[in-house]
Amino acid sequence: MKRAPAALGAALGELPGVAEVQTGVEALVRVEVPGSDDPVIGQLVGLDLRAPPRLNRVSLTAGQPLEPLQRGTAGDGAIPALVSEGFASARGLKFGDTLGALVNGRQRRLRVVGTAVSPEHVFAGLWGTPDQRGYGIFWVDREVLEAAFDLRGAFNRVSLRLAPGASEPAVMAALQQRLAAYGGRDVIPRAEQASHAMLEGEIKSQRVVGTVLPAIFLAVAAFLLNVVVSRLVGTQREQIAALKALGYANAAIALHYLQLVLLIVALGLALGAALGQWLGAQLTALYAEFYRFPRLEHRLAPGLLGLAGGVTAATAVLGTLGAIAATVRLAPAEAMRAPAPARYRPTLLERLGVQRLPSALRMVLRNMERRPLRTLLCVGGIAAALAITVLGNFLRDAMDEIVYTQFTLSLRGDVTLWMDDVVDDAVRLELARLPGVLGVESTRFVPVNLIRGARHERSLIRGYAPRPELYRVMDAQGHAVPLEERGLVLTDRLADKLGVRAGDTVEAEVLVGRPRRLRLAVGATVRESMGLNAYMDRRQLNRLLGDGDVATGFVLSVQRGGEAALLRATRHIPRLAGAFSKATLLRNMQEVSARNVRIMSTVLTAFAVVIAVGVVYNNARIALAERGWELASLRVLGFTSAEVSWLLLGELALCIAVALPLGMLLGYGLTHGVAQALKSDQFFFPVVIRARTYAWAALVVVAAGAASALVVRRRVDRLDLVAVLKTRD
Repeated sequence: MKRAPAALGAALGELPGVAEVQTGVEALVRVEVPGSDDPVIGQLVGLDLRAPPRLNRVSLTAGQPLEPLQRGTAGDGAIPALVSEGFASARGLKFGDTLGALVNGRQRRLRVVGTAVSPEHVFAGLWGTPDQRGYGIFWVDREVLEAAFDLRGAFNRVSLRLAPGASEPAVMAALQQRLAAYGGRDVIPRAEQASHAMLEGEIKSQRVVGTVLPAIFLAVAAFLLNVVVSRLVGTQREQIAALKALGYANAAIALHYLQLVLLIVALGLALGAALGQWLGAQLTALYAEFYRFPRLEHRLAPGLLGLAGGVTAATAVLGTLGAIAATVRLAPAEAMRAPAPARYRPTLLERLGVQRLPSALRMVLRNMERRPLRTLLCVGGIAAALAITVLGNFLRDAMDEIVYTQFTLSLRGDVTLWMDDVVDDAVRLELARLPGVLGVESTRFVPVNLIRGARHERSLIRGYAPRPELYRVMDAQGHAVPLEERGLVLTDRLADKLGVRAGDTVEAEVLVGRPRRLRLAVGATVRESMGLNAYMDRRQLNRLLGDGDVATGFVLSVQRGGEAALLRATRHIPRLAGAFSKATLLRNMQEVSARNVRIMSTVLTAFAVVIAVGVVYNNARIALAERGWELASLRVLGFTSAEVSWLLLGELALCIAVALPLGMLLGYGLTHGVAQALKSDQFFFPVVIRARTYAWAALVVVAAGAASALVVRRRVDRLDLVAVLKTRD
């Protein structure tokens, strides 16, 4: 709100459905950090030191609290302040440091006495972009803030807690009606509050990733256990037959092997729990840089560990039950006989008429076709490894695409300024005379409630130049969308939520200034990755609002090397609420976001390598164990080690060759599925997978397979021909 009398707070508490009301005083100011020209936005929050807040409580993390004895200002005129923990850490602030702040047109100083966090500011950043260096929260004595902004006996912000069973829309409507006279029609439900929305989105994304990746790993683990146990059971056919002949029941024999499998599972769970605890702690440390809580630590919940153990054990048992059951069901006499020789026949290619195949390739293909399930599982496991690598690196590609679209194609200006209220567009001419300025474009942002029948969505109409050059509307394909006399341009998600398309009309309830309702024609829809946005030609928007040629912000193009001087010059502009540098914002964002994306990509790539090595090496070792007698016989007949190795490793090479395109297709589908599952009102990842990502994924899988093959090749070279041939009955 602009300014509401304190007595109104008690009246709000009497509204139906309201359980508790807390009024406050807040303001955005420009902050100057000594030794830095980077623009910083500070949000001043007034704390009532005589009656601490009951809602959105502030938690001190270090330093001293604001004491009543510190009320007012210190002897040097500085205002004692608690600083948000993330900002203090990013800026390296120490207790006792002072910062400059332009408070209601007057230059003041803020003295850091401690650091704090609060629920409203778990996520710190403007416009949904994490920016710990450029955006800070400063809690100060409310009386000092009231005096600075002439708000004694008044408030400009109110928070409410609803009673159980209360209707949120009804309470919001009542609030809008009571607060409209004080400029308070912009009521924000908790679901749309920035920190809440960002945290909910992150939890949603972790839920998706925590479901997809374990499913892939468990499927591969089941396959590997099936192959290993099948081989183990196959080598012990005679012992199993003897036990059955002595009277052991099928269930007892099956239980013996299940106990072996469960022992493997138990060892894996112990290792997995330790690795999960470590990885969880590392991931929590990454989140601690984005989200600030009084206490944020990783704990391995017993219930989660039990669930993981149960799912893993069930997967392992199901994966091996078939292999065990196939053998224990054999009659003792039949089990005592050696397995029947494999039945080879012409491959599908040969039956289709392709006869000119090299003998070695023909042998490889026939053996692969003889075991179709194992071949399919091998191809599937390698393809899954490649898909995970694609998914991990897709995050990097998506971030690169978002940064390129937002900071290169859309925002082409270097510095953005915004005012504390609407101003005459003639200010643009004054800004054009500042040092280093090459061009200026005016903007006007108007918060509205868009209404279409029974549907309504809170949004922001962004008024740009008719054919903007410095701040453009870009679609997902990188094409500029002109606004000149086009009416309202909506993002596709906002249009879907309102149920409109190009040619329809919507009502816009203006949430600032005097009450107004506009009837707007939807001129087009545009696909974007961030937010539920609405755009208009600024001149057309001003005409509809009847406010003359006004603006609320300006985008400046600055000559190379002149940004610092320009930012210093803007400190003396009256009514300037804030400024940000595109280069600084991008740098601050990439320091955390880009690094975290790289870390996640590295972790997923490491997991993919584990899968690829496990599948390739396990299949090669099992094949070597099963076909050792054949390979040794070929060596005795004069085949070289290389020729024998090709018969064994050629199957793996063909599996990898088939798995590469399948894995790329699977990665593409998996990426689309994950991106769709992560889609929210605030954000969605554009599905952009660059050629380098496919190439890197293929290289990772091929390298893992080649390393595994080399290990097996050494074992082939070291075969003891006499010992191997003696093992054949």
